[in-house]
Amino acid sequence: MNVMQSARPSLSDRRFTLATDLDGTFLGGTEDARKVLYDWIEANRFTIGLIFVTGRDPEFIMEMCRENGLPWPEYVVGDVGTTIAHVTDDGGIEPIPELEEDIASRWNDFGARVREVLDGHPGLSLQPTRFRYRVSYDLDAEAFDDSACEKVKALGLDWLISDNRYFDVLPRGVSKGPSIRRLVDHLSIPEERVLVAGDTLNDLSMLECGLPAVAVGNSEAALMARVEPLAHVHKARAHGAAGILEAIDAHSLHDIPKGS
Repeated sequence: MNVMQSARPSLSDRRFTLATDLDGTFLGGTEDARKVLYDWIEANRFTIGLIFVTGRDPEFIMEMCRENGLPWPEYVVGDVGTTIAHVTDDGGIEPIPELEEDIASRWNDFGARVREVLDGHPGLSLQPTRFRYRVSYDLDAEAFDDSACEKVKALGLDWLISDNRYFDVLPRGVSKGPSIRRLVDHLSIPEERVLVAGDTLNDLSMLECGLPAVAVGNSEAALMARVEPLAHVHKARAHGAAGILEAIDAHSLHDIPKGS
């Protein structure tokens, strides 16, 4: 299976690259809006690049492409920014060592220590997946004791709450924003040709990182409050996929389908 179908220009030579969150963003909005966006991307792969920037792990991402018909990305920034990878022609994920070296060093194999320190902490339920450079929990907002944040800081790590449902422990200074900037620089993509898109607080660092950005119309209120003063962030009225197209047009990044 060759998921890329044919040789394409490098992302640095394409007119526009979309770097998008999945849940609520690329996967958000109506079925019709998603179809318009996905079909438009597929019809213009020689001028449009695609990067997924998500809290999801790589296997989930590839499963969505194989089984749910998502356009295949060329690159993935996954695991809330702790994975930076190339998508191979056969639909696999291939981490980029020179971009992940610093992430691994900052994490320093702290997974077991994090799980020990937060074992039984009120409001946190450990997610079963053993990620390489992060530990993730489901969060019960009513039962949560925010002393977990201080415990994480004492370990020299960062914490992130998103959608009031998830609690992630990450290497210090690592999140979606720094990682997508690292990838964009590595690929020599002119930053004015990139649009980053998100909808929850785990997208904040990406929307703040200085690249053209959009908070889609269904974004959580806490995210909208944080990006309100940022002129480079388009605050979309449309939800999900339609909000992405709205922002592409607002930032004059590419011609979009008529009627979008």
